[in-house]
Amino acid sequence: MTAQLTALQQIDSRPLTGHQKSLIGLAIVGNISEFFDMFLIGFVVSLLTTPWRLTGTEAGIILACSGLGTVLGSIMWGRLADRMGRRRTFFWCVLLFVVFTAISVFTPDHGWIMLSVLRIGVGIGVGGLNITSIPYVQEFVPAKQRGLLSGLASVFIPLGLFLGSLAQKGLGDNWRALIALGALPVFLLIWIRAVPESPRFLQSHGRLEEARHSLAWALEIRDDEVGDLPPVEKVRTASYSLVFSKYGKSLLIVTLGSFCFILGSFTVQSWGQTLLESGFSKTAGEVGTLFMIVSLADLLGRLASAWLADHLGRRWTMFLFGALGAVGCLIVAVSAHSGLGWVVFFIGILVTMAFGDGAFGILNAFGGEQFPNEARSTGLGLGYGIGSTAKIFGPALMGVMIGGNMVKQDVTLDAVFPAFILFAALLLVGGVIYLFARETKGTALEDI
Repeated sequence: MTAQLTALQQIDSRPLTGHQKSLIGLAIVGNISEFFDMFLIGFVVSLLTTPWRLTGTEAGIILACSGLGTVLGSIMWGRLADRMGRRRTFFWCVLLFVVFTAISVFTPDHGWIMLSVLRIGVGIGVGGLNITSIPYVQEFVPAKQRGLLSGLASVFIPLGLFLGSLAQKGLGDNWRALIALGALPVFLLIWIRAVPESPRFLQSHGRLEEARHSLAWALEIRDDEVGDLPPVEKVRTASYSLVFSKYGKSLLIVTLGSFCFILGSFTVQSWGQTLLESGFSKTAGEVGTLFMIVSLADLLGRLASAWLADHLGRRWTMFLFGALGAVGCLIVAVSAHSGLGWVVFFIGILVTMAFGDGAFGILNAFGGEQFPNEARSTGLGLGYGIGSTAKIFGPALMGVMIGGNMVKQDVTLDAVFPAFILFAALLLVGGVIYLFARETKGTALEDI
């Protein structure tokens, strides 16, 4: 029976093996590390503000450099993953991320410029993790479960927030120790060496025996038991010009859709704590507890979107989550404007993050499926990278609308209504944008 099935039919017809689960686990842990690091640097900057006498501008530059590095990394590593392979690219992303993090531990006191430059390096490494890992997983798993299984790489990212909160409580104001924790993903370099390169990448470069061995590893069978490999056309090397000229519509959808969802939800994530603490006089401990609940809601939302995408379809899942995320923003806006109290305000934050940010359980997986094998990582990296500029503009825009500087805000709730009306509109528009994407539910990657 095995001999009658093609290699892809073998993957589609069998339950997940331990090796496939290992690859999925690698992607999950890599992406949790990303969010863990991004949370810790925000706390580190708050610790350094007084002893280093940082101005709002200086602290803002440190934080903005992380976002800038992420944008550059998404664009750069996406193309490299199509040129030199998913596994090799993932390895270099982790290595760069760990090395620059480790060097940051030795930043001299008052060395905010050095820390800013190092954060760009960290961000470049981090920016490639999600972009590389999602296509990597997609090319090893059954088509009917691809949305959920590749989406899992993003589903558990909110655990980084939870782990960061625990680290913050355990280490207190020891900022060097907190940064050092960001280098723990060094063990991923060993894990990566235990998994093979993507079979589709190997085939596209004429390395057929290696591709067969890669599939045999995933299926946990002998090389000679692997069925016929899918036909792969000879394609020109992926490039940015190829993506712009040949896949312009897909690029536009991923870019605009990512920008809307990131600006609509990431800004809430970065400012929600401040609004609760300064706008509703909640203590830091209370805010920390509330945002642990937010991280759980975010995780469940991401899991739901990844699962629903394989049942309802990618397009309508994105629209539904965008619309419900917009409802959450409207609740926040109305509660702040009408003085309904912090409970209603928090419910709005919870709904916004569960659906607006929860959409990221499938957003990048769906984005990668808009491009064929020849340009999957390049297209996803370019589109998501440009869209990620919202991570720089969003918090700054919120700061301008609310008032104060980038570290110590003189926060009132007066500007929350127009700000969250804008975020609601962005999430709704983002959901509509994905309705124009190609539905890829259950479609084999070779047919995209």
